[in-house]
Formats: sequence, structure tokens, C-alpha cells
Amino acid sequence: MAQTFPKAEHLSGTTGIGRLLKEGKWGGLQDLKYCVVKDNGLEYSRFMVSVPKKFFKRAVKRNLLKRRIREAYRLQKSILPQGKGMDIMVVYNSKEVLSSAELFSRMETILSRLSQGE
Repeated sequence: MAQTFPKAEHLSGTTGIGRLLKEGKWGGLQDLKYCVVKDNGLEYSRFMVSVPKKFFKRAVKRNLLKRRIREAYRLQKSILPQGKGMDIMVVYNSKEVLSSAELFSRMETILSRLSQGE
């Protein structure tokens, strides 16, 4: 699988996000919460990141964390099962700015949980 993150794999729009929030199952891992819908009707997974303004008032830090989380997802999305798409939202839930390495390992744990069906 190519390690890219094309526009089609970005979860966006009110119908997709609304369905995720309405039907999705929530889980958490330390500073990251995630919501997932197992079957999105597509052959690829869609992903989105949220970093609340409540924790980081400055957009620079919010954007930094979103970039780091998206990069961790992009490099490890091959962990997810192929041919069966799911919608995933990750919410950053801490007042600390985590390093790329820490986010990378936490995303790996989340994606392995999702691939095993938790």
C-alpha cells in the first residue's frame, strides 16, 4: 500500500462526520480519543483529526499536532485491513504537546486495536 494520504481519504462533510458521531464507537488511549465506524461502504478508510481550541488557543500548536497525527496515520495505515473501509476520527485530549515519536507509537496502538476488531 502506498504511504500517501490523498484527498479521497480525508473524512469531511456533514454527512460523513455526522454518521461517524451518531453511529461510531468511542475508544481511548492516554491522550488520544478515537471514534470509528467499521464499514463506510468504501474500499478505503477515511480519517480526520481534531485538536480542540480548549487546550491550545494558538493555531500554530493545534496545526502542529494535527500534522504530526496525520503523518503517523499516513505512515502506518497499512496496519488496517485492506478492502474494508472504515471512518476514523482522532481527538487530541491533552494540554501537553507530545513529540512525533510518542504520537507515532500511540497511533500504532490505536490502528492495531482497530484492525483486531476492538
